[in-house]
Amino acid sequence: MAEGRLTRRLAAILAADMVAYSRLMEADEAGTIARQLAHREELIDPRIEEYTGRIVKTTGDGLLVEFASVVDAVQCAVDIQHAMGKREAEVAETRRIRYRIGINLGDIVIDGDDILGTGVNIAARLEALAEPGGIRISRAVYDHVKSTPGLRFADLGEKQVKNIAEPVSVYAIELGAVPAAGRSEAHQEIRFCASSDGAMIAYASVGQGPPLVKAPNWMNHLEYDWESPIWRHLLREMAQDHSLLRFDQRGNGLSDWDVADISFERFVDDLEAVVDAAGLERFPLFGISQGCSISIAYSIRHPERVERLVLYGGFARGGTKRGSDAEKQRSEAMRVMIREGWGQDNPAFRQLFTTSFVPGGTREQMDWFNELQRVSVSPENAVRIRTITDSIEVSELLPRVSVPTLVLHCREDGIVPFDEGRRMAAMIPGARFVPLDGRNHLILEDEPAWPRFLEEVRGFLAEGGG
Repeated sequence: MAEGRLTRRLAAILAADMVAYSRLMEADEAGTIARQLAHREELIDPRIEEYTGRIVKTTGDGLLVEFASVVDAVQCAVDIQHAMGKREAEVAETRRIRYRIGINLGDIVIDGDDILGTGVNIAARLEALAEPGGIRISRAVYDHVKSTPGLRFADLGEKQVKNIAEPVSVYAIELGAVPAAGRSEAHQEIRFCASSDGAMIAYASVGQGPPLVKAPNWMNHLEYDWESPIWRHLLREMAQDHSLLRFDQRGNGLSDWDVADISFERFVDDLEAVVDAAGLERFPLFGISQGCSISIAYSIRHPERVERLVLYGGFARGGTKRGSDAEKQRSEAMRVMIREGWGQDNPAFRQLFTTSFVPGGTREQMDWFNELQRVSVSPENAVRIRTITDSIEVSELLPRVSVPTLVLHCREDGIVPFDEGRRMAAMIPGARFVPLDGRNHLILEDEPAWPRFLEEVRGFLAEGGG
């Protein structure tokens, strides 16, 4: 940038990024590149030119575009997403090329052919909040296009986004060709119910179709999870075919933090209270990590209500119950780290957990997981929950599970050893075990295991009619 006075102007900025680029490239590099280039040459670039946009720069999986007119920027984005949906409709879902788009109207700094500044950064953050095939816009954009015929919007409220000091008011453009499940975050219904000891538990229902109940795990936040690249793809896909019921366990998220009793029995009680409050009679139950043991215990209490069990990355015995001195020392070290460093502004302490949970995550995914831990739970409650998790032991319940069960586990899981998942499946009568190639404890959208995970879970739930 030249020295002296900065050159600035007001512009509409469109940021676009391809979903699951790394996974698509790993599965079929040549085919993905060829299809991406065809989309660019035949659809995306011509649309941008038609609406007088200027492509500022491109990356392997994204692009940044400047428009003089905010109306043109929005209409261009809508046209691209509709056309992309049609072009990829016949492609298998796990191979589809889809883009997320964010649009902001703001002040930009000119640096040769490049553009910089907060206006650009906000567009990029909006893109990160969008679902595949979706568009997110700022309040400044909304104010200019809200009366545009044929466009509908959902107010998603104010969002605190990375590296932007003030919250950003976010709106979704509701596209008829985009699956409604992608908009679940705007329409989830959050309610509260009292657990057995009076603790208030926050729960939410999203999507349409037969019910699917998800047990809680470390950590959850009903609102924040929808924005997170760690969780949103899983929630979106589970809500596509089902009415997904989930909740924040006591001590974290939107549920009561100031509770006298944080214990495994109370975790099961909370699940019982939420299901009863939602009026569900019979449903499949989905557990992740510690949510697996909670799901197992509930299925023993209420075998008549649980249709099927889906257990991913789980265990029947916590870290201090596995008979390994190394595991016990590791568990104790983690609790000390939580106690001493969790509440600090410097995320270095929380990063220890992040690199264990998602070692293959991108910088954005790791940053989101760091932040999720900070906003979802206090240091004191994090220690309490971690202590209970480490001491879980439900091995004696496994032979008593009487419902069809699917167990999935990544071979190189850094939090729960693969052998714990295999052991759990072996002890549940008739359970189906699916090893997944991966090392992330929380399954990410851009890893090779994700399509296999979806295929297995959807097929298993379909067998039960759910």
